This record gives sequence, C-alpha cells and structure tokens, in this order.
Amino acid sequence: MDIYQRYGPALIRKCTRMLGSVEDAEDIVQGLFFDLLRKGKTDVDLPYLYRASTNRCLNLIRNSKKRRNLLSHQAKVAEAENLTRTDEPTANRDLLDKVIRKLDKKSRQILVYRFYDDMTQEEIASLTGYSRKTIGKKLQLIRTTVTQMADGTVALSAAGGDA
Repeated sequence: MDIYQRYGPALIRKCTRMLGSVEDAEDIVQGLFFDLLRKGKTDVDLPYLYRASTNRCLNLIRNSKKRRNLLSHQAKVAEAENLTRTDEPTANRDLLDKVIRKLDKKSRQILVYRFYDDMTQEEIASLTGYSRKTIGKKLQLIRTTVTQMADGTVALSAAGGDA
C-alpha cells in the first residue's frame, strides 16, 4: 500500500513519542491503515492521518488508565470483601481431613463443598437448602477452628460438635 510506505514511518514516530512504546505505536498505525483499507479509503491526506493516529493513541492511553483503575478497584473490593478463593486456608489438606472427622454432619457437608469442591457460598446454600448467611457463619466457625488447630491453640477434640 503506497500510502503506508509514504506516511507510515512518520506516524509510527509520532505515536511512539505519544505512547512511549514502538510496539503500541506500530499497532495503532497498522490498525489505522487496516481500517482505511477495509473501507476503501486510500485518498486521505497527512493531516487526516495525524488526527486519526492521535485520537487512537489518546484512546489507548485513556483505556489503559481506565483498565488499570478498574483492576485496582476490583482487587481492593475483592480483598475487602474476602472474595478471593485463594485466601481460604486450604493448603493443608491433612489438617482438613482431621477436622472433618470431628465436625457434625451439617458442618462436614459445608466444609467438603467449600474446600474440596471449591463451591461458592451461594452454590452451597442452593444445594443444601440453608441460607447463604448460615453457610457463611458455619464457614467462619470452621475457618476459626482450622486456624486454631493449625496454630496448635486448639486440640483436635475441641473441633467437634457444633462447629
């Protein structure tokens, strides 16, 4: 494409200055020329190409800032609400096996669904017929018992019954 050979290098330099990345600049310019070619629009002048590439660079900058802010916000929300499953104390399956033998049937069922089957509280509530709040309370009690047992502050026999 003659127009790309004529104006491409200048547009890539301009976009590189704006974006600080040659790869991103090349993507922007190639995308611009691809769209022009797809539309059959090859009779454009340099000022049009400068405006179009500038707008695309600004969009990329704006979108990447929004994406970073959104990801940061989502991470903070997940941490604040303890939504990440990786925070669950599941690393020590042997300990869970010991705990499960000491729990009542309801707690044992919830523990298996959560820690072995990796189900959410909503999924467990739907499956068992208990409320999500009940599931949450039982899981918190189980977590506390598991943590105490892992730290050695509670004997194995203290984990049973009403957990």
